[in-house]
Amino acid sequence: MNLLSTKTAISAIALAVLLSGCDEMTQEEKEADLGPLNVMEQDGMDDIMLNLADPQEAVRFFRNKLNEDPTNIQTLRNLAQALVRAREFTEATLVYEQLIATGQATSEDRLAYADTLVRNGAWEDARTQLNQVPPTLESFDRYFLEALVADNFREWEKADSFYDIARGLTTRPGIVLNNWGQSKAKRGQLSEAETLFKQAITADPNLFAAKNNLVISRAKRRIYELPVIPSTDTERAVLLYNMAREAINNGDKDIAAGLLDTAIDTHPQYFEPAVSLRATL
Repeated sequence: MNLLSTKTAISAIALAVLLSGCDEMTQEEKEADLGPLNVMEQDGMDDIMLNLADPQEAVRFFRNKLNEDPTNIQTLRNLAQALVRAREFTEATLVYEQLIATGQATSEDRLAYADTLVRNGAWEDARTQLNQVPPTLESFDRYFLEALVADNFREWEKADSFYDIARGLTTRPGIVLNNWGQSKAKRGQLSEAETLFKQAITADPNLFAAKNNLVISRAKRRIYELPVIPSTDTERAVLLYNMAREAINNGDKDIAAGLLDTAIDTHPQYFEPAVSLRATL
């Protein structure tokens, strides 16, 4: 949501004019009803709280607003979004339930509700919500959630189809490709998974989850070399550490010891987990 929306900009300009001319206004003008202006300012404040404020502060803000006006649907919606931003997913789910119960929820609200359900592991409930979203709503959020749900129920063909559609509906496909790769790895299709992880890293060089998944996937096949990918010293140390853990699972303890030694030397600070694990070998 753009904070520099037209209504907010108009509100700011109007308020500036009001203040600059205050000395020349009559008392009647000063006491005039400024309701519409205040509404616009309040909308801008909602935007700020949702996008820029501390997450917990935003939750308190919208809870207080809802206490003042319990029937305000937009405030209920904003509270749910603020709770998600604060990572209070269980509470967000309860608020979305209230929103759905009003009968005034939009399809986007159902998608947001399904998202919180997925985060809580309530896969059946998430599927129920997605099934109530009309097929005419073809958005990235919709298809990515459909992919995650299909993936959970091991409906591989559906998952592949939904991941592919979601990838085409975003300019930042890294997360989609990473999750798709995890799906392939779960099926034992490690080579395909690695291809998707590499594509995810190409799309987003800062996506550490994809780097980690790529390294672990290779280590499962006893490939104990770091691939050529962009990474910091700290990232390389963690990747070597996770590769060593996989080597231990494979029974390759000598290789794991060498990887841990390199991880300890590579990390710019004291790498306690690697040191502790190395001591056990």
